[in-house]
Amino acid sequence: MPLSAATARAADALTLQLKWVTQGQFVGYYVAKARGFYKAENLDVTIKPGGPDINPDQVLAGGGADVVIDWMPSALATREKGVPIVNIAQVFQHSGMELTCRKDSGIKTPADFKGKTLGVWFSGNEYPFLSWMAKLGYSTEGAHPDVTVLKQGFNVDPLLQKQAACISTMSYNEYWQLIEAGMKPSQLIVFKYQDEHVATLEDGLYVLQSSLNDSAKVEKLARFLKASKEGWDYAAKHQAEAVKILLAADTAGVLTKQHQTRMVSEIVKLIGSSPWGYLQPDDYDRTVNELLSTKSTPVITTKPDGAYTHAVWDKAFKS
Repeated sequence: MPLSAATARAADALTLQLKWVTQGQFVGYYVAKARGFYKAENLDVTIKPGGPDINPDQVLAGGGADVVIDWMPSALATREKGVPIVNIAQVFQHSGMELTCRKDSGIKTPADFKGKTLGVWFSGNEYPFLSWMAKLGYSTEGAHPDVTVLKQGFNVDPLLQKQAACISTMSYNEYWQLIEAGMKPSQLIVFKYQDEHVATLEDGLYVLQSSLNDSAKVEKLARFLKASKEGWDYAAKHQAEAVKILLAADTAGVLTKQHQTRMVSEIVKLIGSSPWGYLQPDDYDRTVNELLSTKSTPVITTKPDGAYTHAVWDKAFKS
């Protein structure tokens, strides 16, 4: 049998479940697939887009994926509920989460949030917001809350239509949707979770503990990390080509070149300067402490044990 045929037959299948739909947020994985970086590591990777009705952690628990992308607050909440989900790499080392407000609402500082309506994403994305409000001492529930929470859809309409003084945005996505809809930066005031010292870790790679108990799966996951890093490095250096790859992967035909170009430009800033994918223990501890600090509506009630590992990262990049 020719060696090439044996190699092709031996390729290891791996399914990656995204947290959201195909877009620049996940550009490194699409580039790794399109440029053959996964293939070079003898991997046959399937990338499954997410969406508003898809919970990555549930997909993982149900066996529908080998690896998922999730934000750490959601993952830790899932783990506390009994799903043994473990972080094997932290791709975004900075937060893109923001609260973007209309200046004509009168908001100048977080002290002005009181009495205002604020748009918030749910489905696991509300945890950083609730933690921040608790830190400010603002109630978000009850008959007379300090701030009125508007359950925000995954669009920017509440701010455009003045249904809310502020809405949740990501630095790489919804903020630019507002600009593309005709709003000017001078009409907006942006509060970045990172600057307000309430940021929690966002896009990380998670697997089930059972995968980590299998040496063959750990080795496969290590190859996946190596190839994914190549994809992210390439995307950062060749952003125009990366956008073309994204547009080609968009089977729904909804992405625009302008928006994805902006998104990729902002996304690569979140990778950070630390070694790619390495979860810094201090960042983990900061996120855990932030989630535990919410007394009224705690995201997690106890400090997690075994919620992350460097074993796969070490095998990928130290061996």
